[in-house]
Amino acid sequence: MSKPVPSASLIIFDCDGVLVDTERVANELLVRLLADLGMVITYAECRRRFVGRSLSSVQEDVEAELGRKLAPDWPDAVVRKETLHAFEAGIEAIAGVREQLEWLAGLPHPFCVASSGQIQKMHATLGSSGLLPFVKDVLFSADMVGKGKPAPDLFLHAAAQMGHAPETCVVIEDSVPGVQAGMAAGMKVLGYAGDPHTDAEGLKREGAHLFHDMRALPDLLSAGF
Repeated sequence: MSKPVPSASLIIFDCDGVLVDTERVANELLVRLLADLGMVITYAECRRRFVGRSLSSVQEDVEAELGRKLAPDWPDAVVRKETLHAFEAGIEAIAGVREQLEWLAGLPHPFCVASSGQIQKMHATLGSSGLLPFVKDVLFSADMVGKGKPAPDLFLHAAAQMGHAPETCVVIEDSVPGVQAGMAAGMKVLGYAGDPHTDAEGLKREGAHLFHDMRALPDLLSAGF
């Protein structure tokens, strides 16, 4: 029996935590890097505060808490460099998401990725997990817009580039800033909460429709939730 067809005109996936399982590695690393600066933070707090946000906004928060400026190139020279190195060991795809991309790829139905991460990082993680061939030509990064999530700029940019009105798009997110960005863009938002560390209540509070298993995606998308 064939799977249903999405009702939305465009499906926009977040990358980290939705397509690839990078959050644990990235946040454990960030905890260590912040400790090196003198900012002690737990893994759980790091995820709550920083998941889904651009590194420039993370740097602003860290500088405010420490009461001093960091090197202007801290995101690139330290965080991104160390993160890419950590990802070299290999990143797993989120359970069940490959099947959903295969389903969408078999339909005349557009989808894309809009992430706070740089294109280079997405190529590394999506390439390592084997998902890059599905989305390599439709990757959008926060570097392409003036403001990253929770501002709506990135999702609006992705929709415009793909030729779709915001109100006809669905965003799939796993972070509070990502849900805020999708809602601010006037899009419907599905909040993926398959990871036990995900702030599920936060996603729901900001307006996302929660789901916990990628296998539920076809039915959710076809029904418009």
